[in-house]
Amino acid sequence: LLDFPVKYEESMNTVVTQELSRFNRLTACIKASLKEIMRAIAGLVVLGPELKAMGDSMVIGQVPTMWSDVAYPSLKPLGGWVNDLLLRLDFLQSWVDNMKAPNVFWISGFFFTQAFITGTKQNYARKYQYPIDEVEYDHSVLRPPEMEAARAEGAADGSVVSGLFLDSARFDVERHVIAEANPRELFVAMPYFHLLPRHMKDIEPIEGKPELYTGENGGTAHVYMCPLYKTSVRFGRLSTTGHSTNYVMSLRIPMEPEHQQKHWIKRGVAMLTQLDD
Repeated sequence: LLDFPVKYEESMNTVVTQELSRFNRLTACIKASLKEIMRAIAGLVVLGPELKAMGDSMVIGQVPTMWSDVAYPSLKPLGGWVNDLLLRLDFLQSWVDNMKAPNVFWISGFFFTQAFITGTKQNYARKYQYPIDEVEYDHSVLRPPEMEAARAEGAADGSVVSGLFLDSARFDVERHVIAEANPRELFVAMPYFHLLPRHMKDIEPIEGKPELYTGENGGTAHVYMCPLYKTSVRFGRLSTTGHSTNYVMSLRIPMEPEHQQKHWIKRGVAMLTQLDD
């Protein structure tokens, strides 16, 4: 808290301290339970139902329920889950060590992704003195030179994020559009996205039909509004914060001129922050 104090102009300080608190709770649970099961194996304590269930889960490569109950949504087996947790902790550790937010945010590494999204929007609203309920996101997929610039300098406004995967389609980097998936290719890593908050009146309306929830009749932005989920299950529950436990947001992906949004909707195209392995 002393290294990242609450500041009006930097909401990311609040985001990172909340993330650290959540991960500290998770790692404390893991450490305590592992210590207890080692004592139970040594015969120093009784092997109760919770510890037995934990041991059984670890034997078959599943994440113990007592860990997943205090963790983020994930469908990974135990080995992949542990590796993913270590990567998330490294992401936060580098943030803390550098004493500033990274130039490119690994969006998959957040425990509560919506807090990061709200923090980015709040920074923009406070910087330009806009009411936050009049600010929405515009999105752009970065080209390779723009990705290099983002790694070196970051973004003046908004946030550049990495770590997204496209499900049931691919992104053609040369043509800079969403394209049909290659044979036997289920998931494709996406280029960086620039999440740019803007005043609602400055965002180009999306081409589509209101009755199909794909856009506006007078819209001019020829993009696919691709839903983003934390896991491949693609559904969640409404949490006490008012956010879904799985759905994150929808992002604009450029399309070929001959395609409409329904082309990709019928294919069930979505993005994920993590895979199942």
